[in-house]
Amino acid sequence: MDFAAARRLLGERGPGAMKPDLSRITALMDLLGNPQEHLPTIHVTGTNGKTSTTRMVAALLSELGLTAGTFTSPHLQSVRERIQVGLQPLSEEDFARTLAAVSGVADLVDATGDDVTYFELLVAMALWTFTDLPVDVAVMEVGMGGRWDATNVVRGDVAVITPVDVDHRELGDRAATAREKSGIIKDRSRVVLGAQADEVQAILVTAAADVGAPVATWPDFHGVEDRRIAMGGQLVALRVGERVVDEIFLPLHGAHQADNAAIALATLAAFLGTQFLEVEDDVIRAGFARVDSPGRLEVVSRHPTVVLDGAHNPHGARALASALDEAFAFRNVILVLGCLADKDLAGIVGAFHDVVDHVVVTTPSSPRAATAADLAEVARAVFDGTGVAVEEAPDVATALDLATGVAGEGDGVVVTGSLHTIGAARDVHLPLD
Repeated sequence: MDFAAARRLLGERGPGAMKPDLSRITALMDLLGNPQEHLPTIHVTGTNGKTSTTRMVAALLSELGLTAGTFTSPHLQSVRERIQVGLQPLSEEDFARTLAAVSGVADLVDATGDDVTYFELLVAMALWTFTDLPVDVAVMEVGMGGRWDATNVVRGDVAVITPVDVDHRELGDRAATAREKSGIIKDRSRVVLGAQADEVQAILVTAAADVGAPVATWPDFHGVEDRRIAMGGQLVALRVGERVVDEIFLPLHGAHQADNAAIALATLAAFLGTQFLEVEDDVIRAGFARVDSPGRLEVVSRHPTVVLDGAHNPHGARALASALDEAFAFRNVILVLGCLADKDLAGIVGAFHDVVDHVVVTTPSSPRAATAADLAEVARAVFDGTGVAVEEAPDVATALDLATGVAGEGDGVVVTGSLHTIGAARDVHLPLD
């Protein structure tokens, strides 16, 4: 099987299929011998910041000389991005080989009458890869929720929960979302929390107490002590317990990324235990310096500057709006926006009310996408009376042409609203070989 055949075989399982239970992934891992039971694992959930935090943790572990396997979702351009070893995606050959091995076992589960989903198969592939190589530790990002997410078959030595807010309608309100995400906390877990609303924090701390899991809360145990804008990112001082590591260059923009870095450092401390105190500051600095997070305030072009950010809910959109105001001195901001229909469209658009000067809406390539016409209606209502023009484009490439055509000297084009939109914009500016 080559990679093209592997993609077709995987695609037949329907990328959007979601089934809220663990029966299929449990059966599949049983047939594979439950390799995940012997795999040290850091499990990451939350509403925003999951992927960036996962990548930061992996970079820190790698700087320590440990081989980290990472699983993230969704991907931007290639499904191979989701499974990485030593900060590198699986090769096409390894991806196809692993899929061939695991899909044959998945067929046995399918024969019971309940087909393994696209996402479940990818989780099994990741866990099989990480134990087959093997890696020293797996850093697994939850796909959605936590309790019934397919990744929740892992040990969860450290359970990380970044800030929780409303995102997927299937998860309910903020409290219900917090309860679902608390489902990754196990009796063997050490828990690391990002900044949470009071009601969310109470739910998460209670869930940890119910299984006797120790909790590191924000800002009591970890946080950002100082932060300064720097060329290409920011300089931060991070606190974990009584330890402060200063002069860390983080090559990412935005206060939210500094927060993610503090969570990542606390996660490293939770994973290493007392050995964390033996890690030199310069090792930590070197780990953060090698971090990248594609599609998160990522500059992909100049003249005009084009910035991509995967904000796909109001919480993320507000963080992006704040970061734009802080990190970029754009004369005017032209917003390219493509969202999924099940999101809070008014909340996402409204976050940019005071920071953008022109809007181009488009339809991302997803069966769940909001149409450009529907998004334009929302945007025109939000910007009514402001003088901000709202244009429509049938696809992301056309939207980028319109936006860059409007942009003048000193202006910036900002693409956001969905990772599907970001992936399409990367295809334009950073096409895969």
